[in-house]
Amino acid sequence: MRRLRQLAERTPADRERLVDLLRAVAIAMVVLGHWTVTVLGHDAAGRPTARSALPELPWAYPLTWLAQVMPVFFLVGGYANAASLAARRARGGDATDWLLDRSARLIRPTTLLLLVLTGGALVGRLAGAEPSTVRTVVWFATVPLWFLSAYLAVVPLAPLTYALHERSGFAVPVALAALVALGDLGRATGPATLALGNYLLGWLAVHQLGYAWYDARHGVDRPLRRLPPTPRVGWALLLGGVAVLVLLTTVGPYPVSMLNVPGERLDNAAPPSLALLVLATAQLGLIMVLRAPAERWLRRPGPWQAVIAVNAVVLTVFLWHLSAAILLVGGLDAVGLLPTPPVDSPAWLAWRVPWLLMLVVVLAALVAVFGPVEARAGRRGGGPTGARHRAGRGLVGRRVRGGLTVAGYGAVVAALVVNAVTPKDAPEPLGLPVTALVAYLVGAGLLRLLRSATKHRT
Repeated sequence: MRRLRQLAERTPADRERLVDLLRAVAIAMVVLGHWTVTVLGHDAAGRPTARSALPELPWAYPLTWLAQVMPVFFLVGGYANAASLAARRARGGDATDWLLDRSARLIRPTTLLLLVLTGGALVGRLAGAEPSTVRTVVWFATVPLWFLSAYLAVVPLAPLTYALHERSGFAVPVALAALVALGDLGRATGPATLALGNYLLGWLAVHQLGYAWYDARHGVDRPLRRLPPTPRVGWALLLGGVAVLVLLTTVGPYPVSMLNVPGERLDNAAPPSLALLVLATAQLGLIMVLRAPAERWLRRPGPWQAVIAVNAVVLTVFLWHLSAAILLVGGLDAVGLLPTPPVDSPAWLAWRVPWLLMLVVVLAALVAVFGPVEARAGRRGGGPTGARHRAGRGLVGRRVRGGLTVAGYGAVVAALVVNAVTPKDAPEPLGLPVTALVAYLVGAGLLRLLRSATKHRT
């Protein structure tokens, strides 16, 4: 508590505290959403299984307009990345320094998850579990990495995309949205692979809006680059976004649900669709409407300290929330207390309360064990910069270092994508595809060496 109080007291007066609150809320909504729609059962061999209840809950589809908060995460990511890039520039650092610092906070907790899961997979194999069973469990635990891989792909592009924003402003997200619409058209009339680019293009479009929010907050006087966070602008975005979204999901071809529903031909979330980008616009409007009262509330010591505490381990919460579900399901099944009522029945709805409470307890224990890794990575951010830092390496050295950083980061992202697209019942004795695990560890290790070399050189 003392450290939280000190961190709260040292918060700069011009910090946009709402960004931190929204990050925490977005992750909490994802966690609760995954837990709430889970359906438990048993397969033919009597082993516990889990799936999404959404296909059997059509009445809940409009609620996904509030539950789909991943655009909020990319929005605040754009704001935060713009802020950190500006601070890095002011201290004399370059894009490679910035990326190495950002990668530490994201990759260290992820590496810990993968190492623990690999160890658990080895224990399972030694205990006689089939490779396909091991893979299914690990696949479920690593579902959050599918989203994280998209964000990790956006981060290294931030120096370039922020430069594009400085030059072209809102023309960039508009162009990206147009490309997303073309991808939607392609998958509606042809193979779904025609929209694979939307995974990057869609989230980049939302990320760009975060830049515009940052510029408005810090006094950039160019209308085509700034998005004033005022209630008037907020109401226009909110009402206009909702109106367009209603048209797209009624007259247009897009499904109402903004979350993945197995069997849908045109999924709004995987990859992001034009409808999801319109939802992001409406959500941004709602944020602007609520911004002033939220900022006043966050000026109070109690709420702000709570936000700081959650953000210190927010990625750990996200990464481990499905592992918590696996542990709880396994424990309940082992003692014969795993209920499997039909979806949407009174028993199933009533079971949501104790289910969520038990999951919170299990996740809290996991965060207590693994959260310090993320918290330490966050405190170590902001490496050495300035003339002294640059003096130790010439142009060739900077280019080699930059190339190695990009290679390491690329290996990490590619490994997470390979794991995500590998079938969940593939016979993988380590749970993760061996090539993906090796690529990830090589990439993460290279980034760690580069960070260490920077510290030792200065």
